[in-house]
Amino acid sequence: MLNIKGAGKRRVLTGAAAAVVAGAAFGGFALAGTASAGAIDKGGKDEPKPTVVLEHGAFADSSSWNGVISRLRADGYPVVAAANPLRGPHSDATALRGLLDHIKGPKILVGHSYGGSVISEAAANDPDVKALVYVAAFLPAPGETALELTNKYPGSTLPDALDPVPVTNPDGTQGTDLYIQQDKFRHQFAADVPRNKAALAAAGQRPIAQAALEEKATVAAWRTIPSWDIVTTQDLNIPAAAQRFMAKRANAHITEVAASHSVAVSHPGVVTRVVEEAASATR
Repeated sequence: MLNIKGAGKRRVLTGAAAAVVAGAAFGGFALAGTASAGAIDKGGKDEPKPTVVLEHGAFADSSSWNGVISRLRADGYPVVAAANPLRGPHSDATALRGLLDHIKGPKILVGHSYGGSVISEAAANDPDVKALVYVAAFLPAPGETALELTNKYPGSTLPDALDPVPVTNPDGTQGTDLYIQQDKFRHQFAADVPRNKAALAAAGQRPIAQAALEEKATVAAWRTIPSWDIVTTQDLNIPAAAQRFMAKRANAHITEVAASHSVAVSHPGVVTRVVEEAASATR
């Protein structure tokens, strides 16, 4: 049975400050697709902007980035929201790697939750990836697993909210897919998202293979690529203490926000601003 228990520059956003930049929601289709760097700055500057590649995590899909995508596009950034298979860090990084190879020019990789494990591998040794942005995410070192990092500090209430489903893998072996129980989804994953929108997200959630949370990382791109990290202080999936530990270890530029695990939905403005800071700092 799955058992999940519970420096860079830091900015703290709480209460009204966070509410000012809150907006957007789950639902609809992500405004994604293949893109290439080459957007023009507002004001007529002929200066290309990097493509922002967004990698969602477990219990979500690409539409969870919709509020961030619309803001980035309005500011002239090409954006691609990748579909994460959620099968394991190595195989998922291989899938993302194919997309990255297809996109020409400089890129900023953004990973939410388990998606952080994926971008940490996919970005390794890629000179076109100029920055990594972690959003309530895992930043594993080689040999570490998402499960291990979650258990490093108390605070996660995810185990009691899970709905495990036995599955037969393509190779015939047996495995387990993990969902969050729909009636517990909002409290566990998206407490600061409007109830009706959280319900839609619960119904459309993508499961993660339990084995993916137990697979060891083999590489850590954050060791060589500048990193930014959004730490969610009201997170019930990945304890804030675990997020801080990983962010500080990576020497990431840290922004803290009083938000649930679903910060890209509840506070898309915060996420957008940090992504744009990363993009500006590396151009």
